[in-house]
Amino acid sequence: MKKIICLLLALIMLMSVFTGCGRKKDKADKNEETETTDTNEEVIGPVPQNTDPGTDGEGDQSEQGEQGEDGEDFYGPMPEITEEPYEILNPAVMPEGGTRDGVNYVPWDGIVEHLFFHMVIAYPEMAFDGDFKTNDFDDWMVTAGEFKKILNSVYEKGYVLVDIADVWSETTDENGKHAMVKNTLYIPEGKKPLIFSYDDTNYYPEYLENGFPYKLIIDDEGRIASWGYDPDGNEVVSRDLDAIPILDKFVEEHPDFSPFGAKACLSLTGYEGIFGYRTQTTTQGLTAEEEANRQREREAVRPIIAELKRTGWTFGSHTWGHIRLDNRSAEKTAEDTKRWEDEVGDLVGPTNVLFYPHGSRPDGDDVYNTGEVFRHFYDHGFRIFCSVGIESYSKIKDDIGAVICDRLHPDGTTLRWSRDRYLQFYDAKDIIDLSVRPDLGVGWE
Repeated sequence: MKKIICLLLALIMLMSVFTGCGRKKDKADKNEETETTDTNEEVIGPVPQNTDPGTDGEGDQSEQGEQGEDGEDFYGPMPEITEEPYEILNPAVMPEGGTRDGVNYVPWDGIVEHLFFHMVIAYPEMAFDGDFKTNDFDDWMVTAGEFKKILNSVYEKGYVLVDIADVWSETTDENGKHAMVKNTLYIPEGKKPLIFSYDDTNYYPEYLENGFPYKLIIDDEGRIASWGYDPDGNEVVSRDLDAIPILDKFVEEHPDFSPFGAKACLSLTGYEGIFGYRTQTTTQGLTAEEEANRQREREAVRPIIAELKRTGWTFGSHTWGHIRLDNRSAEKTAEDTKRWEDEVGDLVGPTNVLFYPHGSRPDGDDVYNTGEVFRHFYDHGFRIFCSVGIESYSKIKDDIGAVICDRLHPDGTTLRWSRDRYLQFYDAKDIIDLSVRPDLGVGWE
């Protein structure tokens, strides 16, 4: 049956998907404090083999089709996905007898730490080349090498990955009132639970010539990999240059780092597509050709999503347009949510996790107030609301039955200036690579 399905997918891709290897000119920078403008960009990237910094506002992009370097349409082969068995377990369920595979599991009712990352920098020499984007990339990102060192450190310090959606559960009492409860997690003895999330895993076009991967694909061995260009313009398929396949590889090599099969929750906008596939509409509308292209991109990304789901990745909303929620009207928020549901949720499936763009809290303050915007998201199924802070804070809002929480952010800013705060996870002195970053100083000796 699997071979039949793959054959059908291959036929679909053979008829519909183009690749593009043309290079783009840089656009205006995108970071946590800027606005987006509507653009028309040419899509870049190959056919998938098997098939925050974002901006505030409604950044749109329409597709122009994909071609090979010689201008001819390229139809790539589609290797069969290697579906090695992958088990996903619920950490809120104690294994029978309290042991699994000879490991003792014990209850954990303490803080569940939460670290989040943006896309990692594959080629620092391209990201830190002295242009106007350099400082923003330094502020908000870590390099692939730094990310690997962080993984090693949290692993050595006894953390194990859990999925954010397993930490809390929704209940309903006899009167029909909804509430959220924090679950007791059953963790391998001597270990500590840790949530990972990645913001803006959309592969925004303006990153593409600045040292970041272009998109996710399925490699020749049927595994998630990144595709892009190195500094010399050579195409590179790798599992070592992007945070998603890097974590996949790390768990393969250290399965006890993810005893429940969890990886990270991927926080997605929609205005420039997802995972490097230009699945978005525009506020101006699309021509028939552009819409056909968009539909091809939607079909091309589906196997990527399916494989991510199968191997422990989950998805959350970062709003469609990366909009600020502290000052956005309920009407505009509803329009944005509809677009996210139609263009992203329709692909990745339902989620109850919302990640605030820019860390901005709905209605200005969701800790003490439950305003119209917050209620809008609650009515659309969201129950876990994530901001950014200086600790892994969480609070259950009993008035509405939702959880709000803060996440810590390993990045250039905290590596340089917040060493002490992160010592429970890693020592910034051992992580930061000052040989490739701009000379901006550090707050520690």
